Amino acid sequence: MNAGTMKLETLQLTTGAPGTDDAGIVTITLNRPEKKNAINAQMWRDLKTVLRRIVDDDHARCVIITGAGGEFCSGADLSARGDGPPRHQLVSMREVSEVALALHRLPMPTIAKVDGVAVGAGCNMALGCDLIVASDRARFSEIFAKRGLAVDFGGSWILPRLIGLHRAKELAFFADVISAAEAEQLGLVNRVVPVDDLDTFVTGWARRLAAGAPLALRLSKKLLNEGSMLTMDQALEAEGWTQTVTIGSSQDTTEAFKAFIEKRTPEFKGR
Repeated sequence: MNAGTMKLETLQLTTGAPGTDDAGIVTITLNRPEKKNAINAQMWRDLKTVLRRIVDDDHARCVIITGAGGEFCSGADLSARGDGPPRHQLVSMREVSEVALALHRLPMPTIAKVDGVAVGAGCNMALGCDLIVASDRARFSEIFAKRGLAVDFGGSWILPRLIGLHRAKELAFFADVISAAEAEQLGLVNRVVPVDDLDTFVTGWARRLAAGAPLALRLSKKLLNEGSMLTMDQALEAEGWTQTVTIGSSQDTTEAFKAFIEKRTPEFKGR
């Protein structure tokens, strides 16, 4: 993926230039600020296209997802229902699910940079990232029940794993809007920072991740994502295989050992 900025109809895609501190950082900006970045049919298609493109990009080491205009995402655009050719609801929901899976399957670390509202599918898009940094004015809600809807975009899978079944039910049943501070207390977000510090903080984390050993980070992400579905024996076996890969065939691991002995910062190449 070439460095620079590419605008789609509903998204802005920015890629850091090689040789800069931002090399390897890909930023996806939801770009419908007049609708608080509500997701319409075109945005679902654009997200699917972009996420699948990033999977195949060997130079992408960290992905940031954020929203334009001081808001993250107000969920699905319910005002757009009925636009375009009629489709069965299950067909539409499968497209939503494909985007959720594409986000979940990104092999590199992902960060949600959340300012303003993150509700409904927008909330679960943030929760679907590996790390969440929220501004102190951010607000979160599993708003579905107030719209007569059931939870979607992976919320039924993600929420219990993050905060436990009973807390997840509380958020889903009552559909309350909670502050960033409350989200942090529940364990929904990693950090809450002043809004003026949000960009700087997230950029710092993204640069650290992009400078890390890509193979090791990808394997650790896979182990952690799958660990809750394995027995201890299976998890240990998976760790054995992944460590065999890093130690036995990764040039980055050799570089890390060498840099440790030489008391310098390692330079990882993704090999």
